[in-house]
Amino acid sequence: MAAQRRKGSRVVFLGRHLMVKGEYVDMILSGRKRATIRLGIVKVKYPELIVHGGGRPIAKVKVTDVVHKRVSELTDEDAREDGFNNVKELLDVLRRVYGDVKPDDYVTIIKFQVTQDLSKLEPEHPYLGLEPADVARLGLRYLRGELSDKEAEILRDLTVTRSIRATSIRFFGTIEKRWIIRRLLKRVLRELVRRGILRKSGGNQ
Repeated sequence: MAAQRRKGSRVVFLGRHLMVKGEYVDMILSGRKRATIRLGIVKVKYPELIVHGGGRPIAKVKVTDVVHKRVSELTDEDAREDGFNNVKELLDVLRRVYGDVKPDDYVTIIKFQVTQDLSKLEPEHPYLGLEPADVARLGLRYLRGELSDKEAEILRDLTVTRSIRATSIRFFGTIEKRWIIRRLLKRVLRELVRRGILRKSGGNQ
């Protein structure tokens, strides 16, 4: 019990990726689920996240608010934003996930707005409508074993610079080598599509 109480007051940091259960994918994409409630104090490091569910990325979202409160302070409105009908339904799920959730435990409500539906990618766009930095993040997450050390370094740098031009200068000393980065990004995309991790609009692979 003491361990469970510590879990309810722990502090964790959320990076660029937000994981949800596959059953919530349609709710997020339809706008019915506009928040996720996590046990403990979650520190959100970035204003934009990639949401993953069912083994693949489903959406890019903008974080609109982060609220910390006690379990006893949760309201029906909090529950509805998380896709539940009321607090009782929400608490039932929290207990299934975390175990014995206590009234004085902290939870974090991460509110978000979908800015890009990743199930509706654009086949005519060179990167399927994704930002190069997002392609890099997805490659690092799903294809790590397929990348050389140098390729992984390039992708990591691109997630920081968010610029093919800047990463080319940092790695090769010139923008003339941008083609190397573009070729890597397109290979990453092809493999993500081949594996069914990304799906082009209309379901075409």
